[in-house]
Amino acid sequence: MAQTVGDIMTRVVVQMPAETNLVDAARAMRDRQIGNVLVTDHGTLMGLTTDRDIVVRAVAEAMDPSRTRLGEITTGDVVRIGLDASADEAADVMRQQAVRRLVVTDHRGAVAGIVSLGDLALAKDPSSALGVISGAPSDE
Repeated sequence: MAQTVGDIMTRVVVQMPAETNLVDAARAMRDRQIGNVLVTDHGTLMGLTTDRDIVVRAVAEAMDPSRTRLGEITTGDVVRIGLDASADEAADVMRQQAVRRLVVTDHRGAVAGIVSLGDLALAKDPSSALGVISGAPSDE
């Protein structure tokens, strides 16, 4: 049977309010060894911010990370996919939408996890270069 997105996704996601400053978001990413957080506005998903977003959209633009809020730099158009979608479908969506992460939703539309390009590589071909890198333990 083909693997579903629900089988391979990362289930533990970090959600932070849009008012959170970038220093706190970066520290949460560091402490949890993750590369992104979901950004909420009064409990509603408004976007996704990555460690790269913090660097490219804020630090490189000389924005003060202690004063800049996640809501100012977040990517608002979050691409979503259902739990029951196949890994192949997820790869197709990533390719078509030119994204590296998909927010996974359950049957009610609630966030269930995130599936990344690395998750797909590890599931599809663990011996590929990306699969090996994605499966390696973190040094942090």
